[in-house]
Amino acid sequence: MPPSTDPARRTALPATAVPSRRQVLGAAGAGLALASGLPGAVGAARAADLPPLGTYDVVVTGSGAAGMTAALTSAHQGLSCVVVEKAATFGGSAARSGAGIWIPNNSVILAAGVPDTPAKAAAYLAAVVGPDVSAERQQAFLDRGPDMISFVMAHSPLRFRWMEGYSDYYPELPGGLPNGRSIEPDQFDGTILGAELAHLNPPYMPVPAGMVVFSADYKWLTLAAVSARGAAVATACLARGTKAALLGQKPLTMGQSLAGGLRAGLLAANVPVWLNTPLTDLYIEGGAVTGAVVTRDGTPGLIRARRGVVVGSGGFEHNASMRERYQRQPVGTEWTVGAQENTGDGIRAGERAGAALDLMDDAWWGPAIPLPGQPYFCLAERTLPGGLLVNASGARFVNEAAPYSDVVHTMYDRNTTDPDIPAWLIVDQNYRNRYLFRDVAPVLPLPDAWYDSGAAHKAWTLDALAGQIGVPAAALRATVGRFNSLALGGKDPDFHRGDSVYDHYYTDPAVTPNSCLAPLWLPPYYAFRIVPGDLGTKGGMRTDARARVLRPDGSVITGLYAAGNASAAVMGHSYAGAGSTIGPAMTFGYIAGLDLAAGE
Repeated sequence: MPPSTDPARRTALPATAVPSRRQVLGAAGAGLALASGLPGAVGAARAADLPPLGTYDVVVTGSGAAGMTAALTSAHQGLSCVVVEKAATFGGSAARSGAGIWIPNNSVILAAGVPDTPAKAAAYLAAVVGPDVSAERQQAFLDRGPDMISFVMAHSPLRFRWMEGYSDYYPELPGGLPNGRSIEPDQFDGTILGAELAHLNPPYMPVPAGMVVFSADYKWLTLAAVSARGAAVATACLARGTKAALLGQKPLTMGQSLAGGLRAGLLAANVPVWLNTPLTDLYIEGGAVTGAVVTRDGTPGLIRARRGVVVGSGGFEHNASMRERYQRQPVGTEWTVGAQENTGDGIRAGERAGAALDLMDDAWWGPAIPLPGQPYFCLAERTLPGGLLVNASGARFVNEAAPYSDVVHTMYDRNTTDPDIPAWLIVDQNYRNRYLFRDVAPVLPLPDAWYDSGAAHKAWTLDALAGQIGVPAAALRATVGRFNSLALGGKDPDFHRGDSVYDHYYTDPAVTPNSCLAPLWLPPYYAFRIVPGDLGTKGGMRTDARARVLRPDGSVITGLYAAGNASAAVMGHSYAGAGSTIGPAMTFGYIAGLDLAAGE
C-alpha cells in the first residue's frame, strides 16, 4: 500500500509561517526581500546599491536537473538565460545520483514495447499520490513529461535506456506496471565537455575503475558471485570500460551522464553557468520578481530578469535549523546523501517573497547506514534474502523489501510508541558469503572503521550480537527464529515481504520458494545501524500546473517559478517509481521554460 496518510504529515504550513508582504523592502514601491539576521545577510538595499551583473530574459538558480532543463528550454525558446550555482561544481544532487527518471509514456519506453497508456499512467499516479497534490499538477506532469524527454534528446547529447524490470513501486495499484516505466541516461562521453568536465559534481559512489556501469546493472553486480547473469553483467561492464578506454573516451553514466549531457546542451546553446555564485535573495519590483541578488566574487550584485526567475536550487537537507523546525525527530543533516550546498536558500528566498510552502515535513526518505565519511543509502542490502530489520525491542516492524520511503515513514510513525530509530539490519555469514555489500565483495571482511564507528557489529551468537546493539537477547532470538520458519515456507504473513512484484527486484532468483526470504543460520552474525536517510527533502514552494509559485491565498507571484526540490513535490507524500525525484524536476523545469517564453 502507499505510505501512511497520517494527517499530521499532510497538513500544509500555516499562513502565519509566511512573512507579510510588508517585509519586502525598497524605495518608491520597489523592494528587495533579504535575509535579515541570517548568516550572509546584507540587509535591505536599493537596486542602485547593488553592482549590476547583467540583464537576461530568464535567471535560473541551481544547476541540477531542474535548473539546467529550465535553462535549456528557455534558450531554445529564444530567451537569453543565465544559470547561477552556489557550488564550485555543476550538477547538484542529480550528478551524485543513479539518475533514474520516472516519466510515463515517454518515447524511450514506448519504443521498447512497454504497454503504457495515458489512462494507465493517470490512474496509477492518482492512486499513489491521492489528494495531496492537485489533479491539474499531476496531469501537467503526465502531459509534459514525454515532451520533455524528447526535447532533451533533440537539444543535447543525452540518450536514455529503459530500466527493464525495475517495477513501479506499487505495481498492484490501478495502472501500475510490474516491468516498470523508469529510464536512465545512456553512456555519455565526458570529453565532449572539454574543460567543463573538471567542474562536474562527483558521484555519490564512484563506479569501479575500468568499468562502465548503469543503474540497472547494480542489481546483478550484487549477485555476481552467485549468479551466471550477474557474472555476465560484470563482464559486460568491464568490456564497456575497455572499449571506451581504447577509443580515448571518458565514459559517464547515471547522474554523471545526466548532468554532463545537460551541461553540454547548455554549452551548445551558449547559456553561461556561473559557479561559486549563491543566491542571496529575489529582487522584487511592483510585486513581481524581476531579478536575483547573488554573491559573485565575494560581492552582492543584481542580475535583472525581464521574464522571470526559476528557482531550482534544491532542498534544505543540509540546513539543521530548517529540519528541526519542520521535520519529525530524530533527523540528521549527516544522514542525507543530497548535495552539501542544499541548505534551502531558494526556499527561504521564496518564502520571504510571499510563497506558500508545502510538504516541508517530508523527504525522499530511505534507510541508511551512517558509515564514516558519508551515509550509505540502502537498496539491495535490506531486501536480499537472509536479512531482516529489527527495532530497539528486537522485533521486526516492517516489510524490509518495501519501497524505501515507506520504510522510513514507518520508522517515524512508530518511533514514539516502540522505538524504531535506530533500527538494525541483521544478516549472517551465509549472506555475506553470497552478496556484495555496498562496495565490499562477498567473503571479504568489512572495514574496521565501520565497526569502530558503531555502524556495524559482529558476533558469533545472536545473544552476543544483541548485547552489542542493546536489544533484548531473548526477543532477538525469537524474532530470528520466527523469521527463519517463515523463510523456509516462502511466505511472510507478518509483513507480506515478497507479496509485491516490487519486493523481488533487489533479490536473489536462485533462492526459492521466495527470492526475498532465506533463513539466518551461519555464524558469525552482523548488525548494521539503520537511520532515516534521504536523497533530499521534498518540501518547498507551492506551485501550480505551470510551475508558477503561489501565495497562501492561491494567487501567483509574478515572475517566480520553482522546480525540483525547491518546490513541493508532485508526488506528495509518496513515491511512484525509480526516478520520481528527477523526472518531475526536469518536467517542471521544462514547463517553466515554456511558460516564460509564452510571456502571458
